[in-house]
Amino acid sequence: MEAAAIPEPSASRGAMQRAGWIALAAFALVALVVLPALHLLAPAGSRLHVSDYAITLAGKIMCYAIVAVALDLIWGYGGILSLGHGLFFALGGYGFGMYLMRAIGRDGVYQSDLPDFMVFLDWKQLPWYWRGTDHVGWALLLVVVVPALVALVFGLFAFRSRVGGVYFSIITQALTFAAMLLFFRNETGFGGNNGFTDFKRILGFPITSPSTRIVLFMLTAAMLAATLVLVRYLVRSKFGRVLTAIRDGESRVRFLGYDPLPYKLLAWTLSAVICALAGALYVPQVGIINPSEMSPANSIEIAIWVAVGGRGTLVGAIIGAALVNLAKSWFTQAFPEFWLFFLGLLFILVTRFLPDGVVGLGRRLLRWDSGAARSRPRSGGEKARAA
Repeated sequence: MEAAAIPEPSASRGAMQRAGWIALAAFALVALVVLPALHLLAPAGSRLHVSDYAITLAGKIMCYAIVAVALDLIWGYGGILSLGHGLFFALGGYGFGMYLMRAIGRDGVYQSDLPDFMVFLDWKQLPWYWRGTDHVGWALLLVVVVPALVALVFGLFAFRSRVGGVYFSIITQALTFAAMLLFFRNETGFGGNNGFTDFKRILGFPITSPSTRIVLFMLTAAMLAATLVLVRYLVRSKFGRVLTAIRDGESRVRFLGYDPLPYKLLAWTLSAVICALAGALYVPQVGIINPSEMSPANSIEIAIWVAVGGRGTLVGAIIGAALVNLAKSWFTQAFPEFWLFFLGLLFILVTRFLPDGVVGLGRRLLRWDSGAARSRPRSGGEKARAA
């Protein structure tokens, strides 16, 4: 009769799923109702007021969390470690940044229809690939299509050639490094090393106004929640089970009659598009996009976020992105020269002592606590109630 008191595995999974949905609903309530109300309605001198800095920082971290979930899809569930996801993030940022630059109009320094950097470089007209970017719909199409095409073409060649493991990681790093060097050149028409900045408005609204800032914050929160739900659905579907099987043994999946190419290619391309959408949300909130976002170091840092939180967990990617970037925000103000040393030490410690990340540690502690509770001797009254 005592065994009946021990939860069934299916019941435990059901309880965890309910807890996950409750946590998601709580996040939506805080991000879509509580924080906007405290930012817009609470007086600036009040303790309840949420500052512009806090809203911008939270929005930036949520953009990073979206990227971390995208990487966790292909690394945690597909076994594909990309060290070039910063490229897709930056491409999305540049795609929407082109619209923001066109939206400045004649309010720039040189009061020209051309972006200020083009006037400074003595350009006489917009390049052909800038046409239509004064329309937000076209800009959003570029945000999705360009990174998707880059990922699709690159993934098609890489996966058909069965490039994997560390070789794939090195190639993705080389890809983002080459793109960074290309965007640093002034003649490419993307602002050179300064990139895009000094945005004025978005859809006709001042980009720095509190209401615009909150709308962007809420859109980012909604995007993060939608990304988490979508990726969770995918990894729990037949597609996700096959993708996980490819991670664990690609040759065995081939033997069973499945072609790994479409599964890997779809996950890879979808991950790139999610990163690009995060980049498009990042740029108007932060106010700048430049080629440094494509640096290989940034892509490595994305992998560290997922490793710290726990790959193959989705929520761990969000936790890792939040923890590392909050630490970065504090370190770069207090001890800026030590941040890279701390990041390297953090990666070594996680790899050595927390291979499953923070989420894995939490699960082990919960199992240990529940096991200790079951092993404790029961009193007569507890045994009677269990019976």
